[in-house]
Amino acid sequence: MHPPDLSDDGLPPSVGGGQGSTAVPSITSGLSDAFGELGRIVLAEDPLESILTRVAELAKRLIPGAVETSLTLIHGRDATTAAYTGELALRLDEAQYAGDSGPCLEAARDGREVLVRDIATEPRWPSYAAVAAAAGMRSSLSMPLPVQQQVIGALNIYGEAPDSFDAQSAEVARTFAGYAAIALANAQVFAATAALAQQMKQAMESRAVIEQAKGILMGQRRCSEDEAFDILRDISQRSNRKLREVAEALVVETQRKA
Repeated sequence: MHPPDLSDDGLPPSVGGGQGSTAVPSITSGLSDAFGELGRIVLAEDPLESILTRVAELAKRLIPGAVETSLTLIHGRDATTAAYTGELALRLDEAQYAGDSGPCLEAARDGREVLVRDIATEPRWPSYAAVAAAAGMRSSLSMPLPVQQQVIGALNIYGEAPDSFDAQSAEVARTFAGYAAIALANAQVFAATAALAQQMKQAMESRAVIEQAKGILMGQRRCSEDEAFDILRDISQRSNRKLREVAEALVVETQRKA
């Protein structure tokens, strides 16, 4: 897969003269090992934070020109750094969040790759540019994470020299962004499934205690099952309490008297 020709926000169509001129064979070999490691991650055994941290660390090691990397996640209007390889990456991310402006936010929100060739001459995001220049980070590459549902994000790669990132850097970064997106998507499914299971468990517990309370009323008042349920519902409405709470109180009181 070859990266397309891009505009000023994108990357040069061929390998340039920045730090991204690492030999292709060594990169290819390293990527093969890294993707094998990522493929062995088991979501049920590895927390999402651990997975994203591993993605960030491998990206830093293998993306040509990378000095620090981080992963930005946005939920609604709230942005946070979910993983980072060094305090400087975290500081640069947070400088963007504070001003609600910067390459990582633009990549995440607009769903497009954002390249900063040289922060010293960058006219966009002047507040963030000043912070990055003072910190000694001259270039960056932010890759959007193709995540759906409520969460969007970006993989952020920071470089010390101008034009640290070329077409090869972008190609590798896209692959790492894809792995991070898969981890996030799987985590969302896993969380939704776990929440549904908990809701079903609570519903079954509620039903059990309500059935127990109905049985108590049927024995005490010699009424039918429907009449017992009507009694519980009436008490619930009058006392402005949930039906389960009324049923639990009746069961507890009956057990106490017994």
